[in-house]
Amino acid sequence: MMLRKAIGTVLGALALMVGVGSAGTADAAEILKVGTLAPKSSPWGKVFTVWEKAVKEKSGGNLELQFFYNGQQGDEGAMVGKMKAGQLDGAAVTAVGLSKIYKPVLALQMPGLFTSWSKLDTARDAMKSEFEKGISDAGFSLVGWGDVGQAHVMSKGFAIKTPDDIKGKKPYMWRDDIIQPVLYQIIGGVTPVPLGVPEVLPNLNTGAVNVVTAPALAAEQLQWAPKLDHMVSDVAGTAIGALVFSSKRLDGLPADLKAILTDTGKISAAALTSRIRNEDAAAFGRMKGKMTVVTLSSEEKNKWDGIFKQVRARLGQGTFDPGLIKKLEDLSK
Repeated sequence: MMLRKAIGTVLGALALMVGVGSAGTADAAEILKVGTLAPKSSPWGKVFTVWEKAVKEKSGGNLELQFFYNGQQGDEGAMVGKMKAGQLDGAAVTAVGLSKIYKPVLALQMPGLFTSWSKLDTARDAMKSEFEKGISDAGFSLVGWGDVGQAHVMSKGFAIKTPDDIKGKKPYMWRDDIIQPVLYQIIGGVTPVPLGVPEVLPNLNTGAVNVVTAPALAAEQLQWAPKLDHMVSDVAGTAIGALVFSSKRLDGLPADLKAILTDTGKISAAALTSRIRNEDAAAFGRMKGKMTVVTLSSEEKNKWDGIFKQVRARLGQGTFDPGLIKKLEDLSK
């Protein structure tokens, strides 16, 4: 029901832009190739399908979006590389992908920092101009921000209540992430398994990975959830993303087509911000009914908070500017 309402809202908003005032049909349409790790059948894919339709109809067939789902264009680092090389025009990426364009954006996902959407919104709004300028200076255009979900620690065959509980286990670590290696170094006694997102499911199947930190919706849509049986109810952090395009490609479009893309993109991004949150909450509810839910005590939370503070301090020694970390910590309070 939530998904139908979400898609209905996007359809309604985009439909207002279709029809009157559309550009005439061209002999050859401009086709923008866009990569994403999301499955086509997922809530993200549903929004992108509506966006494809709106762009084509509004432009009278002059402009088309061609999405490549399920990591067909590689992991997010590869997608960003392809955009730089002109082999891909745009991508829907998480903060990990954005960090390949402008590294400071990933600081929004430092663990234990933003554990509610309201805190994230405050910080992202405060930093938006600075982050978007950094992305623009790198040769990319951010069409709109989106969300992935609230991250939870999930495991197979055991509960994780304290940092010590993860020692000796096999946690998945996104190969392109620059925060998780620091986390596991500080915990100690952990050998994370670095993988690209498409590689996680096969490794869960074989038992090569038995710990995952991810939003419920992502774990459900990527089919990781059935391979896990414990989930911490506390939020470890928020996972965000954005719709980005090569500025060179975007600026090369006729002005009317560029306006159509950016206008419809903003509406689609709004759906990927507000509506995905509802879908993530619903996925969390479904998973709670299938997994053993772990609720941390105050003492256990304090142990994690202590580790997270050490992680942020370490990241301020070369990965991120200490001033940025201090600003984000202040915004999280």
